[in-house]
Amino acid sequence: MPEPHPPSRASGLDRHAQRFLELKQELLDVGYFCKGTVLERKMKCGQPGCACHTDPAKRHGPYWEWTYKLNGKTVHVQLTAEAGPIYQTASRQHRQLKLALARLERLSRAALKSLARKVQPPHNRSPG
Repeated sequence: MPEPHPPSRASGLDRHAQRFLELKQELLDVGYFCKGTVLERKMKCGQPGCACHTDPAKRHGPYWEWTYKLNGKTVHVQLTAEAGPIYQTASRQHRQLKLALARLERLSRAALKSLARKVQPPHNRSPG
């Protein structure tokens, strides 16, 4: 029976390639997305005698607001009660997409480093 081979740089690259494909697959599951923050708020009104001023449970709303940056400016968009949860999910999707891209970038850097070492002539390799 042949002896198992010690791990090589090629197997390290194979590991990187496999993980890269897995992370790319996550991107296929991303739905519609939007950057920014979506909040559901309950507000006090301008009527001093209204119960909303003394009882937080009686505040008006919920009101949905989407806030994001565009060309360095903050944009506020009032959303309907029906649209609020849709945009809130899309905002979460954007954060998940950013995390997935960050993981892909870290993995890519590691794979590129391994590739560069593999093709670099032995006399030009630096220790470490």
